[in-house]
Amino acid sequence: MKRDTDVLFEAIKAGDKDRLKALMCINPNLVNEKDARGFTPLILATYFDNEEATSILIENNADINAKDGSGNTALIGVSFKGNTSLATTLLANGADINAVNKDGTTALSFATQYNKIDIVKLLLEHHADKTIEDNSGKTALAHAEAKGFTEMVSLLK
Repeated sequence: MKRDTDVLFEAIKAGDKDRLKALMCINPNLVNEKDARGFTPLILATYFDNEEATSILIENNADINAKDGSGNTALIGVSFKGNTSLATTLLANGADINAVNKDGTTALSFATQYNKIDIVKLLLEHHADKTIEDNSGKTALAHAEAKGFTEMVSLLK
């Protein structure tokens, strides 16, 4: 028999918003349960770029700053993928813009390393800290310079 968390994660992956809503009504405590990788439902929903599931989970008090097994928050995850709509939603709902993962990487640093200009602009508009160094001692600017992303370098200076 499947556990409720397995059913919840399947509903998110399938984009089944009706089943997700029903599960939230039946067992609201599922909203912050983690899978084997440490993903919460919110992190999984954002990983799959599922905006409806993200909204449903936020409405059901999902921990916006929960971290997965690598220390990534939902905002860190959407930042390297480049989904500005989800990043905007997360920021509007209290996402910690300067959260760091186990490598000391922030959303700004990931967006920079993956050349996601629109995310970098959004994060800077929301006052992301450009001075945070990751565990290798590099800031977002240092990563942009190392990769030769000239437009990114201009934004970060």
